[in-house]
Amino acid sequence: MKNKREKKNISKYIYFIRSFWLLFFSGLFFLVIIFSSAALGYLGDMPDLQQLENPKTNLATQIISSDGIVLGKYYYNDNRTPLDFDQLPPSMVDALIATEDERYYNHSGIDWIGTLRAIFYFGKRGGASTISQQLARQLFVGVRSRNIVKAIIQKVKEWVLAVQLERRYTKKEIIEMYLNIYDFGYNADGVQSASKIFFNKKPKDLKIEESAILIGMLQNSSLYNPVRRPELVIKRRNIVFRQMLRNKLINERVYDSLKMIPLKIDFSPESHREGLATYFRAYLQEFMRSWIKNNPKLDGSNYNIYRDGLRIYTTIDSRMQDLAEKAVSKHMKNLQKEFFIQQKIPENENPTAPFLNLTEGEIDTLLLRSAYRSERWRKMKKTGIDDSLILKSFSKEVPMKVFSWDGEIDTIMKPIDSIRYYKHFLRSSLMSIEPMSGHVKAWVGGYNYKHFQYDQVKQGRRQIGSTFKPFLYATAIDQLKLSPCDSLPDALYCIETNRFENTEAWCPKNSGDRYGRIRTLKNALANSVNTISARLMDQVGPRPVIDLVQKMGVTSYLPAVPSIALGTPDISLFEMVGAYSVFANRGIYVKPVMITRIEDKNGLALFEVIPETKDVLSEEIAYVTLKLMQGVTKHGSGARLRHAGLEKTNYVYDKVITDYPYIFENPIAGKTGTTQNQSDGWFMGMVPNLVTGVWVGGEDRSIHFEKIAFGQGATMALPIWAIYMKSLYENTELGVSSEDFLEPEIMSIPVECDEYDQNSSKIKAKPKADLKALGF
Repeated sequence: MKNKREKKNISKYIYFIRSFWLLFFSGLFFLVIIFSSAALGYLGDMPDLQQLENPKTNLATQIISSDGIVLGKYYYNDNRTPLDFDQLPPSMVDALIATEDERYYNHSGIDWIGTLRAIFYFGKRGGASTISQQLARQLFVGVRSRNIVKAIIQKVKEWVLAVQLERRYTKKEIIEMYLNIYDFGYNADGVQSASKIFFNKKPKDLKIEESAILIGMLQNSSLYNPVRRPELVIKRRNIVFRQMLRNKLINERVYDSLKMIPLKIDFSPESHREGLATYFRAYLQEFMRSWIKNNPKLDGSNYNIYRDGLRIYTTIDSRMQDLAEKAVSKHMKNLQKEFFIQQKIPENENPTAPFLNLTEGEIDTLLLRSAYRSERWRKMKKTGIDDSLILKSFSKEVPMKVFSWDGEIDTIMKPIDSIRYYKHFLRSSLMSIEPMSGHVKAWVGGYNYKHFQYDQVKQGRRQIGSTFKPFLYATAIDQLKLSPCDSLPDALYCIETNRFENTEAWCPKNSGDRYGRIRTLKNALANSVNTISARLMDQVGPRPVIDLVQKMGVTSYLPAVPSIALGTPDISLFEMVGAYSVFANRGIYVKPVMITRIEDKNGLALFEVIPETKDVLSEEIAYVTLKLMQGVTKHGSGARLRHAGLEKTNYVYDKVITDYPYIFENPIAGKTGTTQNQSDGWFMGMVPNLVTGVWVGGEDRSIHFEKIAFGQGATMALPIWAIYMKSLYENTELGVSSEDFLEPEIMSIPVECDEYDQNSSKIKAKPKADLKALGF
């Protein structure tokens, strides 16, 4: 009986063993079949070997400043910048492995212990996806399907791909790729962008608690969003710390202190409308579109600035750009206050504000023209909406955010009223250039790109006023062999119509109608005397002046009429700064340079700049003109650079001006400019290694200060230059010169007058040239 029972038990044992091995080998065979089917593509498309070795990810194009700072990026859907493993903080790598894949260095793509645990506990004690599998899903598989069958097939694909990735890449490379491609939200694609957007830092500078936040987000960046769900993010971060403790990467004491740290983020979202040099980046984007058309890849296809990870190295210095933008904002905020006061905006006492000398009918026409040019009109027109319906929409109130100097305002407003509202704000621009190299160091096309997208550096062309006069003086000194010390009568002077075609007698008046003195050229330019300019123009004629200005890089239309002596042409700030750099560069024009080189994602140079230069003036004439303009900042319209500001008056704004401690003691050559009705204020200022121009004015010429005390270039534009230059000198690393301009070795023209006294009715300087023989 016992033998029968033993035999029966033995049979059952043998049956169990056979069944076990049958199931085991059947399962193994099934897995081999499944894996083979997946690898061969029978379960759906799989990437080929070339894709595995070169996985395609969209890389944002980076705009890099001359001092190595990323100014911004061009990206469509993916704001991704590749990062090497060595640039990752060790705390981030430790947190990643401890949280996502404890046995990362002990498996070849599949963690069978984790897989069996996940199957046995139905995933309640953690998932089974390794870092390699997560990378495979991100690169090739996609979002997990809710269909159970499809989800299993996707999992099998991840297993196959994970093993293949492990064969082709090192463990460090897999971590590097994974952290480079993960989408953290808010256009933060990859840990490089995420570090900048959430903490305003480079990855290597992240603290352990910051690294833990980013690693915690890997589970679900939407759920663990530090901006919207801070309490949930803290809990998730502390789970990361607990996993690090479990894996002995930190001790109990460190763990206890870390989990008590409050959540701190420095949220800095990146967009094309925010950050440094927004107007420059917009210009650069247009440049790149043109460059791409003319510079195809080797295979004939075009580069894509949103996906190909190009690196554009620019001449912009991020430090100078930041200081320039701050200078513009600081002055314009104060200037706008006075403009509002004079326009009586708060009390609505001026029904035509901000316009002066326009009827309400003329204002309606002007606003309508602006509506036709608006983005709203363009978008609606593109959809095929009839013009009459588009026009009606401008009279219907809609929710909108509008600009104010105290921050955006949420309001409900008619679009046509918003157009008028924005016209109340004065506009401004600034550009700096190194005259020797032509490198543009700062480009401020406005003070808020989101709300004012018109670039006043290159797009905007406005009358330049007396900033044109140095070109006339340089021509006269060159052709007539005059000296800054030569004197001319300051009396009303007319140029007859028979001297120039298509013009009537031209008799310019001085500001304030003051005449009757003898002035040196140095004194006349310093005080922007129009009658002296008329005399010089009558002797040299418009054409030689135009020829000179065009050689200096100005491409805007210049009419061959005498009135150009007073700056009637419309010229961009970009052209003016480039032209003035000729004086500081010993008479040599260097075409402005904004890009030094362009590289592909592998560092291969695709473009390198070749400077374009041209001899325009002799070194002596350039230097003499500089000496003339130094008189402007010593004794003329730019003299406030030498003291703390304006004298006190009844106007509020003057009190703000007196708070600007200019008091420059170093040599400065410059020229102010003011146009008719105070519509435009200019200041061009130069030191030996930096030329900077500033413009301020309304969107339309009918928007301006009523009185010249505030509408002149010395009040509107010069303070921006002063604030900017003062901040540059405070940072000695920038190397902005405080020395004098270098005098040529051979000088035939005297530049130091016997006496310079602008308050005297008679200048003692003796003319070197025979003025009567020249027709004066």
